[in-house]
Amino acid sequence: MQIADAFRFSVIAAFLMSSMAVSVASAQTFSSEKLEFSVARVVQGLAHPWSMAFLPNGDILITERIGRLRVVKNGELDPLAVPGVPKVALGGQAGLFDIVLHPRFSDNRLLYLSYAGSGNGGKGTEVARARFVKYNLVDLETILIAQPKTQGGRHFGSRLLFGRDGYLYITTGERGVRDRAQNLNDLAGKVLRVTDDGQVPADNPFVGHAGVRPEIYTYGHRNAQGLTLHPYTGQIWEAEHGPKGGDEINLLHPGANYGWPVITYGQSYAGAPIGEGTSKPGMAQPLRYWVPSISPSGMTFYTGKKFPPWQGNLFLGALSGRALIRLELDGTNVVHEERLLEDLKERIRDVRQGPDGHLYILTDASNGALLRLDPVQTSLRVE
Repeated sequence: MQIADAFRFSVIAAFLMSSMAVSVASAQTFSSEKLEFSVARVVQGLAHPWSMAFLPNGDILITERIGRLRVVKNGELDPLAVPGVPKVALGGQAGLFDIVLHPRFSDNRLLYLSYAGSGNGGKGTEVARARFVKYNLVDLETILIAQPKTQGGRHFGSRLLFGRDGYLYITTGERGVRDRAQNLNDLAGKVLRVTDDGQVPADNPFVGHAGVRPEIYTYGHRNAQGLTLHPYTGQIWEAEHGPKGGDEINLLHPGANYGWPVITYGQSYAGAPIGEGTSKPGMAQPLRYWVPSISPSGMTFYTGKKFPPWQGNLFLGALSGRALIRLELDGTNVVHEERLLEDLKERIRDVRQGPDGHLYILTDASNGALLRLDPVQTSLRVE
């Protein structure tokens, strides 16, 4: 009995020490130029999580690139995936990508998913919508297929956003074929604008133009993985990957050409120049660019009350940069940048502001995590 009791005690002690270690790690404090905050690990064990959406009842939906939709209930990850997800093509960067709720989700239960779909010619970005009913997806329908499909596993985009106009904005990558971004009869390398059932709005900039796909809102994009709405102006901001350097943040204007691959601040992976330089008449300039690359992904403006000094700041996840990027703005001008969470050494795929005013982050790994930033209230700095 004494040996058994000693064994039980050692197991319990090990468990308590492990729990304390997790608690201490989750309460680790980080410093920003403006304040101090801690990071809580809400859930982990996610397979390359890509995006998240907050449900009215407090649940969080999370997409995994391997083709699963997961639910976080009361701070715990449901071990069962949500049934009814569309068939997803895998390989390279392909998989299940973004998720967004319909603006009237509480009434119609509609949500939207972007993903890589297989078909004639290879793979391409697709968007489907379904109703979320009792933790199942029902009435699934594909509302957009980016044609033509091609071989390879690179550059699918793909972020989704409902604008203040009620229309759905969709980013598509150029699939690693540069010239597709300038081809107006091709949906790759674009930001698209459609109705909530995939139809073309009558006021899209290229409606009625011969030889031009009417879904196109902007073009000349390489691989846009960030898309967000400015909380005060309603303008749409976009972030995209450059090649070796030349990652960009852009302010979207209907019909505008953002230049790839004719102009870029990056270069080929072999170090050779691309295109005609960094500017050209008729092509939009980025609001900010990075050399070397940070690989920007999900992005959001912060408007909550948990972190007052951060209000109005733009946050971006950085994949190769392995950081959370905080940008201070003066109108549309970026006046200051700070890199947070570099000590975590994690690829950050998405960042969103939750209904509770906290910032939530997804780390891109085979054992990815949902993290929450918590304020350390007594440490707000007065300048």
